[in-house]
Amino acid sequence: MDFATDLAGIVLGGLSAGTVLFVVSVGLSVTMGLMGFVNLAHGAFAMFGGYVIVLAMNRANIGFLPALALGVVATAALSVVLERLFYRRLYRAGELDQVLFTIGLIFIFIAGVTIVVGPESQTLELPPALGGQLNLGFTHYRTYSIFLIVVGFLIAFGIRQMFERTRIGAQIRATVDNRRMAESLGINVDRLFTVTFAFGSGMAGLGGGLGAEFLGLDPQYALKYLVYFLIAVSVGGLGSVLGVYYAALLIGVLDFALKLYLPKGGTIFIYALTILLLLWRPQGLLGRKET
Repeated sequence: MDFATDLAGIVLGGLSAGTVLFVVSVGLSVTMGLMGFVNLAHGAFAMFGGYVIVLAMNRANIGFLPALALGVVATAALSVVLERLFYRRLYRAGELDQVLFTIGLIFIFIAGVTIVVGPESQTLELPPALGGQLNLGFTHYRTYSIFLIVVGFLIAFGIRQMFERTRIGAQIRATVDNRRMAESLGINVDRLFTVTFAFGSGMAGLGGGLGAEFLGLDPQYALKYLVYFLIAVSVGGLGSVLGVYYAALLIGVLDFALKLYLPKGGTIFIYALTILLLLWRPQGLLGRKET
């Protein structure tokens, strides 16, 4: 293989991995930006949705697209229950209380998955249409990876349009800017929190299922990838859909290349670059600077 083909493989592989990171992380960015809630259990919702999708396909013989829809709905529904029962009580609590609660929730999810499903890793069985390779003209590459890249772009565009063009998007932006003013204008902030939390968790569940084919799913998933989710959000900027999209793709490509050429300890460069970038721009790439 020549250099151009190797480079194309690195970029496409990194973009597909970055797309999964974006789909999971964008919900965390939106909910943290809106609620100011340190939700470290976001990866647990990704894991839950991934398990629903994978088990629906592998054990119940449900098709790929219906399984994805089921995973999103099931994760969103679970998040609404948890938001109303527990999260809502801690919105005005200190950050330490929020961190301790969500870390505890992660371990509850881990124990629950281990008991119900078992400790073995689960993988996604792709439908025939997404198997094999696709001829891109300049190279052949995995059809599923190209599918992920396209889906990620469409999701980023769709969420961006929702925030910019719809009423609920305007309400979210208004609440992020000034909660008290939004409440005085008649916006039901509590209901908005619930809807946004359900949306963000549903997106996490979708990302968990889409990435299960190459990341796999095991009870440690929520802890294993937590740092990557937080890096994508912090580098992209809280509440910035495009910022998280660009950051996730960049992290995906860097991680893919480093694991290929520096398999032992290569990820330390990602952590170092994250620290340097946040020292330069604490608000992230496209986050707004607080005044």
